[in-house]
Amino acid sequence: MTQAPLAPSRVSPGGGATDGARIEVRGLTKRFGGFVAVDSLDLTVEPGRITGFLGPNGAGKTTTLRMLLGLVRPTSGTATIGGRSYQDLPVPLREVGAALEATNFHPGRTGRDHLRVLAAAAGLPTSRVDELLELVGIPAAARKRAGGYSMGMRQRLGLAAALLGDPRVLILDEPTNGLDPEGIRWLRGFLRHLSSQGKTLLVSSHLLQEVAQTVDDVVIVANGRSVAQGTVDELSGEPTVIARSPRAQELADAARRAGVRLLEPQAGDERGTVRLATGDAAAVGDLAFSAGVPLHGLVAQKADLESLYFRLTSLPSNANRNLSAPAGPGAPADAPHPTTTEGASA
Repeated sequence: MTQAPLAPSRVSPGGGATDGARIEVRGLTKRFGGFVAVDSLDLTVEPGRITGFLGPNGAGKTTTLRMLLGLVRPTSGTATIGGRSYQDLPVPLREVGAALEATNFHPGRTGRDHLRVLAAAAGLPTSRVDELLELVGIPAAARKRAGGYSMGMRQRLGLAAALLGDPRVLILDEPTNGLDPEGIRWLRGFLRHLSSQGKTLLVSSHLLQEVAQTVDDVVIVANGRSVAQGTVDELSGEPTVIARSPRAQELADAARRAGVRLLEPQAGDERGTVRLATGDAAAVGDLAFSAGVPLHGLVAQKADLESLYFRLTSLPSNANRNLSAPAGPGAPADAPHPTTTEGASA
């Protein structure tokens, strides 16, 4: 499918909002009977940045987004956008755009008519509808019934609906579902473009490698609690060089003398391996050569987001406790059930 170019004037016509608003969640909790979907969650999403919201199925991501958008009432705590709850925003569509489901439309209505209804309700011109259909790359399909759209086309239609009011904040739940590789790459560039305008973007996803290429900041949740927050670089950890040598202890001693910090263990281990806190493998090779120490292997490593995610979410303390607890009345559709397997959203 041909992609529309990214033009700032087409995203924010007529001097629309290009500054974002901070999202703040404090002590947010939601219980459905004995099911604790969100547990005293704290998080902050800054304007001009893309924040990835990650967690295993049943971690409380979708429930958190629904509380942020006023669709679910919290048991306790607050969720604000620019210092206000969603219900208190004077014109929500111009402040917050959201796409939580790719099926939130009438299947018998065309994509263009779906957007025209939303635009009319918000007092927006029809020209904005055509502009966005072009922007998200589905102008040719706009006059077809949305019920016949592929998942990728539905995602694009949902994104167009979220952008109708040129909002300061964009909240997307699994936006890459159903997109082909070309579409994912287009979406990555488009979200980057929006963040460069100063808009605030919160993106829930389970595609870890894609998130690592797209977002600036990451919030990882498990059991409805935050287990890690920070920039991608901060959470990825420091770079490491792993050196193998039959004289590992001599290499470790030479590294200390050169001021290179050793990681645990502090000396060469029984396998002849030395771990050094640096990303410069060539410098370690030069160091070994100068010390007259032979090398049998030299590898530069950096912990990736995927490794961190699985390390944190696989801890016993973060195991999904709700899988053994029946969801109470009113629990969201994505709540885990002890006798079923969850779907992709959480």
